[in-house]
Amino acid sequence: MTEIRYEGIANKNCPNLERYLVSSKRAVPAMLIFPGGSYEMRAEHEGKPVAKWLNSIGIAAFIVNYRVAPYRHPVPLEDAKWAIRMVRHRAEEWGIDPNRLGAMGFSAGGHLASTLATHIEDGQPDASDPMHQYSTRPDVLVLAYPVITMRAQTHSGSRQNLLGEAPSKQQILELSSELNVSNHTPPTFLWHTENDASVPVDNSFIFAAALQRHQVPHSIHTFERGEHGLGLAQWNQEARIWPKLCENWLKVRNFI
Repeated sequence: MTEIRYEGIANKNCPNLERYLVSSKRAVPAMLIFPGGSYEMRAEHEGKPVAKWLNSIGIAAFIVNYRVAPYRHPVPLEDAKWAIRMVRHRAEEWGIDPNRLGAMGFSAGGHLASTLATHIEDGQPDASDPMHQYSTRPDVLVLAYPVITMRAQTHSGSRQNLLGEAPSKQQILELSSELNVSNHTPPTFLWHTENDASVPVDNSFIFAAALQRHQVPHSIHTFERGEHGLGLAQWNQEARIWPKLCENWLKVRNFI
């Protein structure tokens, strides 16, 4: 993990995990939550309220406070890999099933979650560092109005904060998640609003198309109206159904 050399309000003591555990006699599924915020900050409404909802359906939740600007790639991805390895490493202590560990991301956090799911590092059973004995592959992926691409349909602020003002072609290709899907990418649930003025809905469409090409199970839901950054969308008449749709999908996947 990269040494922390900068501490601002957004990056103080990062990376870290905020734990929302579930009391159960059996090991429970868990979800890593990556809030959005253009890789500049982390939106609070995409953290704790989401964790509370996940707890209500029997899923332990971990809000991942990953580093944001002025840190750039690969630091956020390193933080995401640290987070998933940490939860698997301490799964027994926290009552977690390490084989039912998902990643959920919103907006730029969706980009980070999709990057985690498309740049997988397998566990090394003989690694001297026990953390590296665990895979970084999420078992399921949930993306809410995600930034997916670093190409034409990107969110420019997220790209600039992550890659700088003049990213190389290699960086753009490496961090465009639709170009890095494989048949090892985890099953994915996506939702987006058609009139999202910040992150074009095409981001979700191109990721779903890549999943389809690689025969990765997925479910995509788009809603006609809704501003960007809806979170749980309680106040949106149409999109507020997404948590129930996601819960049903997780049941179909035998995740819960």
